[in-house]
Amino acid sequence: MALLGQTPRRDGLPDAMEHVAKVHRAHFPGADLGALRRAYLLAESSHRGQMRKSGDPYITHPLAVTLLLAQLGAETTTLTASLLHDTVEDTDVTLAQVREEFGEEVSYLVDGVTKLEKVDYGAAAEPETFRKMLVATGNDVRVMSIKLADRLHNMRTLGVMRPEKQVRIAKITRDVLIPLAERLGVQALKSELEDLTFAILHPEEHKLARELIAEHAREPDPLTGVATSVRRLLREADIAAQVLIRPRHTVSVHRLRLKRGELGPCDFGRLLILVEEDADCYAVLGELHTCFTPLVAEFKDFIAAPKFNLYRSLHTAIADEDGRVAEVLVRTRQMHRVAEAGVIALGDPHAAAADGESSAEQPGGPDWLARLLEWQSHATDTETFWAELRDELAQDGEITVYCASPGAAPATGGGALPLPAGATCVDAAYGQYGEAAHRCIGARVNGRLTALSTALRDGDAVQLFMEPAAAAVPSGPSPEWLDHARTPAARIAIRHWLATHPGTSETENGTGNGTGGPQAGPGAVAAPRTEAHAAALPGAVGRAESARGRECHRGAATAKGSDGAAVASVVADDPHAVVRLAGCCTPVPPDSVTGFAVRGGAVTVHRESCHSVARMTSTGRRPVPVRWEQGASGCRVTLRAEALGRTHLLADLTEIIAAQGATVVAAEVEPPREQRVLHTYTLQLPDAAQLPALMRAMRGVAGVYDVTRAARPLPAR
Repeated sequence: MALLGQTPRRDGLPDAMEHVAKVHRAHFPGADLGALRRAYLLAESSHRGQMRKSGDPYITHPLAVTLLLAQLGAETTTLTASLLHDTVEDTDVTLAQVREEFGEEVSYLVDGVTKLEKVDYGAAAEPETFRKMLVATGNDVRVMSIKLADRLHNMRTLGVMRPEKQVRIAKITRDVLIPLAERLGVQALKSELEDLTFAILHPEEHKLARELIAEHAREPDPLTGVATSVRRLLREADIAAQVLIRPRHTVSVHRLRLKRGELGPCDFGRLLILVEEDADCYAVLGELHTCFTPLVAEFKDFIAAPKFNLYRSLHTAIADEDGRVAEVLVRTRQMHRVAEAGVIALGDPHAAAADGESSAEQPGGPDWLARLLEWQSHATDTETFWAELRDELAQDGEITVYCASPGAAPATGGGALPLPAGATCVDAAYGQYGEAAHRCIGARVNGRLTALSTALRDGDAVQLFMEPAAAAVPSGPSPEWLDHARTPAARIAIRHWLATHPGTSETENGTGNGTGGPQAGPGAVAAPRTEAHAAALPGAVGRAESARGRECHRGAATAKGSDGAAVASVVADDPHAVVRLAGCCTPVPPDSVTGFAVRGGAVTVHRESCHSVARMTSTGRRPVPVRWEQGASGCRVTLRAEALGRTHLLADLTEIIAAQGATVVAAEVEPPREQRVLHTYTLQLPDAAQLPALMRAMRGVAGVYDVTRAARPLPAR
């Protein structure tokens, strides 16, 4: 026990640790405080005689940092390391002594914080040092938790330093540590750090915001009446809830004033409603939206789709009968703890849930930190890493998209994917697949094929299409993708691929992937527009039979296509009627059909589901009974295949068509638009019953994502 210096005056904690112990026991009633007692004694004896610039004994600093962390619910190991975080840097205590006395885990945390203390943000070595710091943080986020609490206490006492040094430290805090606090979810520390840096860097704006807050405080807060009404409402609904008024901090007031121009009496705070269970959150929301007037545009559900930093809550805004508008946050107590403390509320990231001190029910950790560790490992040089990191930290907007992606195993498990505002489909691909996104060839957004350069919006449903992994030579990303990537993960991965695959991102004729994935090769981009051209390609369609223009008389009437060719036999009640299939819906057996008389005594046959049927019926037109002739089998139909362009797409499609026994009457491929290609085929089927199987087979061709019945057949050539 030689390390411990003086012994305590009595059995138990020293007086200086009583408050820390009380706060800690509120979160962990059964915590063993022996390590804390020994850590304090070592820190106090090691720092004895050292003074802060404020004139206070140095031990007051590690004590204050530890209290901050205890208030946020940090577990015992973090608090032990916090008490010792300056001993190895500023005293004769060695890391080996800390390891021997307190174990490997505390030693690791103290070593991590010590390395952070050596970061000289103004030196040329800053990027590499900071990179090492983040790697250490990623291995154990408790290192950064201690660093943030350390910086907050230092910022509280920054007034004793020279103004120029205050500004330098405030800028570092604003540019690096506050964004990190945001991404680690430690809102309690982040908010106070923002206010402290705001006061130093923008004193006039800070003064104005403080004056507005003080002026508001002199009058009764109208949110008090709204809170009373909400409490009464929830009590009558038998929902156990705590309703609090949560004042905005100074920077929040400043930002809101800039956004709205003038602040109303209800803009200086928000209602915070705390409940026990997730289901209670939605019960509260239902009552609020039923009994008050909701502002629909203000509603956000961060419970179903948590933010990247684990934040979960319901956000809404309501207006009462007096027109008072209140912003409302609804969350469980556990959500509130994570909202305030972020990763600190997760406890030991390496401990099993059954250890009795794993404080959070929230599984896992921030996805952002995992992504950071992945892309920093691929950054080929430190300056690139630093530039990308600064861009990442500067992004203050976030969206959530929902990914359903066939063709590869998602790196993130699919589902909700958080991205920075302005992110594109390129970013979504790398966010979900990692480096496997090199094989991305296209995307749907909200059901529509779109370019990979498309900017995404909050709530978009994204489906990503991947080139088969078995492709002999993967197309890979094009240099243009860099213009549309907003995330470091995407940009670094694309640059790395381009550097290691020089020249392979462009085809021999000079066409690259562009913004939409690999473009179609010669067999698809320059696709034939006639049957004769198609016949020259591998797997080409069979030639049209001489049935074109030939009529089949199998009953009272024969239905014809727009080119006069018989396509199916339909029986009408009038044996002399000329029966034709409608071009708007091109019915084929066994579609349910109905007919309408047109000029000249002809009957036009529609599918019963056709929109023209409803329109004509609504105007009083009487349908004419028609039916497929018994035994009718063959039909002509026009199909459109929507696809992402690729080499040999046309050949593969025509092979499938031929394998299904269909004959191509006409074919057309529209010029590609971004990555989208539209193939249109008019086909003669020997049996209409084959149509569903044919369409399924065409959809199974790689790159084809939809096959539909076209409205009008192509003219036979």
